Amino acid sequence: MEILSHLALGFSVALSFENLLYCMFGVIVGTAIGVLPGLGPLATIAMLLPLTYTLEPTSALIMLSGIYYGAQYGGSTTAILVNLPGESASVVTCLDGHKMALNGRAGSALAIAALGSFFAGTVGTALIAGFAPVLATFAFNFGPAEYFALMVLGLVAAVTLAHGSLLKALAMVVFGLVLGCIGIDVNSGVARLDFGFLELADGIEFVAIAMGVFAFTDIIVNWRKKQQEPVLAAKVTSLMPSREEFKESWPAAIRGTALGCVLGLLPGGGATLSSFASYTIEKRVSRHPERFGHGAPAGVAGPESANNAGSQSSFIPMLTLGIPSNGVMALMIGAMMIHDIVPGPQIMTENAPMFWGLVVSMWIGNLMLLVLNLPMVGIWVKLLRVKYDVLAPLILIFCLIGLYSIHNQSFEIYLAAIFAVVGYLFKRMNCEPAPLLLGFILGPMMEENLRRALLLSRGSAMTFIERPISAGLLVVSALILAVVLSPALRRKREEVFAEEEA
Repeated sequence: MEILSHLALGFSVALSFENLLYCMFGVIVGTAIGVLPGLGPLATIAMLLPLTYTLEPTSALIMLSGIYYGAQYGGSTTAILVNLPGESASVVTCLDGHKMALNGRAGSALAIAALGSFFAGTVGTALIAGFAPVLATFAFNFGPAEYFALMVLGLVAAVTLAHGSLLKALAMVVFGLVLGCIGIDVNSGVARLDFGFLELADGIEFVAIAMGVFAFTDIIVNWRKKQQEPVLAAKVTSLMPSREEFKESWPAAIRGTALGCVLGLLPGGGATLSSFASYTIEKRVSRHPERFGHGAPAGVAGPESANNAGSQSSFIPMLTLGIPSNGVMALMIGAMMIHDIVPGPQIMTENAPMFWGLVVSMWIGNLMLLVLNLPMVGIWVKLLRVKYDVLAPLILIFCLIGLYSIHNQSFEIYLAAIFAVVGYLFKRMNCEPAPLLLGFILGPMMEENLRRALLLSRGSAMTFIERPISAGLLVVSALILAVVLSPALRRKREEVFAEEEA
């Protein structure tokens, strides 16, 4: 009964005209950036983050959340129609979705993707509503030592699940931790790493680093690739899958949803990892694995369900523990901090209307996407006709306005420009910037909880081992590192990411 009362509160908040409007705006923008190649949800949310200063906290989170899971829908559209994934989680959809389009079944593939995503989104929302309170109750047992150990586990997982070299991923995390230390130390009052700039006394602005490393870098990379030619779409016929296609798709959608819900909880997991893992499983369990890569409906249903479920369930550790499982969730924490909202177990009691309003809005947003996505396929395809040399300046102008509006000064613009160059160098060196963002977000919180734990234990580091939860989390972190550093698994990991990039 308590869950029902909470859901009733959530519906009363989510169904307000203002929140419905922002939810629709978020899912439409998310679908659009999922369709457009080279502009993912991370860069888009970073660009729109300054707008949340003027919004109510609940409306801001509803809009940003809609962009995130809306991008999972939109990315499948171009992957199926033109073999061009608009979003990284839709890369694997190209393998069978585009083959179905070439075989005259583009409509069926789009319908399978949309229905699978809606099912996964509904299950993911139910998981948040049912599982988050339990996890929040358990989180009340966490003290500073447990939070420090949990953040160590998050950073270790981010390193091991990042693309490419483990050493590069570790370097990115360390770089993020160093950036998080810039500014005046709250305990001693000593300025750290500010190089004499008074503007850095409060640290680097989160929006500046996010826009620079992601949004500006994406513009530089895509402009360098000269993506200026319009892309023509395949002809869309029937939108209804056949009975055989539906029969093959629904078990894959269930398996993909279950897998995405689990992997979305892991730090460093989420939509992309879930989609690739689902495709691998579907190919293994299929009675006709030879059909994969040649238009198998399960090769569309499984990954599309997995990536949407992964994007939904990644909200659970972010909301209840304050731990971002990926870069987008780190941006969501940044948006909450803008409004002085601290994510964690207390959020369900101190900000109950916001929490349950956000949960219910996710299901409403998925319903909107199902209604909008199929009829608007033609409109999204037309966006692909916009040349990038027209689109990029508009994105750049929007970013500059947002950066200047933070403190009405140009310092943040200069910072973003510096991080744009840094982000471009990371791209050239095949360094994934997401671990940097996680390190930047978690670094100050790790330092604060480390100091609190040592103060409470009178300087004894044994407190991290003596407390069972903290010791368990540190052991798990050590085991993950040991397993991943083993030669056999390291080679297998490199093969997986090499296949993903191919």
